Amino acid sequence: MALIVMKFGGTSVADIEKIENAADKVVKEVERGNKVTVVVSAMSGVTNQLVEYCSEISSLYDVREYDTVVASGEQVTAGLMAIALQKRGVTARSWLGWQIPIKTNTIHGKARIEEIETKELHKRLDAGEVVVVPGFQGVTKNKRITTLGRGGSDTSAVAMAAALKADRCDIYTDVKGVYTADPRIVPKARMIPKISYEEMLELASLGSKVLQTRSVEMGAKSGVPIQVLSTFEPYLGSDLKGTLVTKEENIVEQEIVSGIAHNKDEAKVTVVGVEDKPGIAASLFEPLAKAAINVDMIVQNISSRDGKTDMTFTVPRTDLERALKTLENLKTLKYEKLIVDPKVAKVSVVGIGMRSHAGVANKMFRTLADKGINIQVISTSEIKISVLIQEDYTELAVRSLHSAYGLEENKKIA
Repeated sequence: MALIVMKFGGTSVADIEKIENAADKVVKEVERGNKVTVVVSAMSGVTNQLVEYCSEISSLYDVREYDTVVASGEQVTAGLMAIALQKRGVTARSWLGWQIPIKTNTIHGKARIEEIETKELHKRLDAGEVVVVPGFQGVTKNKRITTLGRGGSDTSAVAMAAALKADRCDIYTDVKGVYTADPRIVPKARMIPKISYEEMLELASLGSKVLQTRSVEMGAKSGVPIQVLSTFEPYLGSDLKGTLVTKEENIVEQEIVSGIAHNKDEAKVTVVGVEDKPGIAASLFEPLAKAAINVDMIVQNISSRDGKTDMTFTVPRTDLERALKTLENLKTLKYEKLIVDPKVAKVSVVGIGMRSHAGVANKMFRTLADKGINIQVISTSEIKISVLIQEDYTELAVRSLHSAYGLEENKKIA
């Protein structure tokens, strides 16, 4: 008998028919003798509509009330899932974030889970009940409802699996697993049977939208295996037909390059003519951090003769306006001008094998050069190389790199 957390995303519970289909999968896992906790997202499109309602009333809404509104989407799905399971003769009950409780900090709209009380849930699971939990939500110590940010249901599911000490967390979605590249761009992209937490974390943070970044971080920290698989295929999570995100040592054959990720939600900002002296970088980036703006790729040019330099960095395109306002309002930093380019994209090569194989970067740069694609910024880590390019070349870059590294052929090419 295994203890499994089954999470169903918005497209998997988009309407009553799909909720019924998801319920059938839950029943089959129960019939195999497993204890099951179900975590559900809001029905597809519902959260967007709820956000729009808030914005229609006021663009400067109270985020505490925003959380109250948008958390209701998952509550509806949880109740419907419990009803669908009960109809099938399964003992099931929905438990809202504040009932469990799932305790979070007080950062409304982007809350982080601090603790999940599981004593009552274990009691119910041991009695054969299926516990249904709405994702994306929690409660503060002051008993205010919070939400975890977009994609937060993944985080809820992995956090619940960690708290319950589950054997596995199955993320059911509308794709069969994690692919070597976006199959909509690269038709020959392969599904990856197993991938390390570290590689998945890089892919998720670099643009792969299969799993939310914080959920992968939590999985790595707790050691809970995460499986990504399709709701709309006949197999179950226990059949292990999806992509398993697990510890590196559990992967026998490690690819040099596991996948190509891309992200078009980037904007490039160049601050021209700042003084080249100690503390300038802190003066520039500290205000952006306080404004909760995530800065990614950073390049500082060589100082010119007059002691001035240029700083280039990227931010999420949705944060560009706030970033510019923050910089324009700075009193402690002098610069000549700001140059903005919102039409850029980040393309990345990811793989654990890069640690021990030379030539991966050279292959990337040569491949892009041969296609006439100019690299604007380069960023690296131990297992990834990211480049910033003109947005129009994104698909060409992804397809060319996927082919260059032989990913569709399952070869290990440095």
